[in-house]
Amino acid sequence: MSLQYEIESLWNRYDEGLTADEATADDLGVLDAFLEALEQGIVRAAEPDGDDWQVNAWVKQGILLNFGLRDIEARTHGGVDYHDVLPLRETADIGERGSRNTPDGTVIRRGAYVGSDAIMMSPSFVNIGAYIGDGTLVDSCDTVGSCAQIGENVKIGANTLIGGVLEPVENDPVIVEDGVSLGAGTRVTSGFKVGENSVVGENTLLTPRIPVYDLVEDQVLYGELPPERRAFARYVESSVSDDDLIPGAAYKPAVVATDIETETLEGTEREDALRE
Repeated sequence: MSLQYEIESLWNRYDEGLTADEATADDLGVLDAFLEALEQGIVRAAEPDGDDWQVNAWVKQGILLNFGLRDIEARTHGGVDYHDVLPLRETADIGERGSRNTPDGTVIRRGAYVGSDAIMMSPSFVNIGAYIGDGTLVDSCDTVGSCAQIGENVKIGANTLIGGVLEPVENDPVIVEDGVSLGAGTRVTSGFKVGENSVVGENTLLTPRIPVYDLVEDQVLYGELPPERRAFARYVESSVSDDDLIPGAAYKPAVVATDIETETLEGTEREDALRE
């Protein structure tokens, strides 16, 4: 039987009322094998499928089963007591792949994958089901949420939030494709997709509820930033601008996307050279 079949079967039993007290050692063994497969990058919450992405709902089911069929336990990590259903991830394999996670605050939860030659600066947090591609930098004060898919050679600037998406299980997670640079303080949430090799300005909010004005193709998009774009935050006039209760004008957030400028590319190339 495949791991997918075992997780889906266990999910059906859980949906019918299976509790943590009733879960057997074999059930927990399936969940352990599932977490190991996530950490090895064998299974992913979503994966590239041609020019699009395929969401694997059964992977999200497996993550939710780990919360529903395990008891909260008192645990200790680095001298800090905490209470959770899972311990933190073992990280010996990360060093073996040439990646590094700096001390004093780098937290990687079980079920997260970190590729080769990646850098995890402290403090930072990577949640269960997240995928960090080869050569990617997760900077200080960054959070990578559950099931977020981060590509290769991505730079996540300091104090950046990559949101998590677990439920509904069929929903797209946040996707940041290869070669993207996210400026400090960026927020990417609610299943937003950032196309490959795009550069996003600092403090930009990318979420499906905020329009992206793509000046390259002369279109308004929701939930995605196309590849090869330079994006930055702007404000546009709101529908409540003329309300008597609001003096002057009111504005709502928006994102403007243009061609990547040559000097921007040169800047990222200089940074790549410094990291080699």
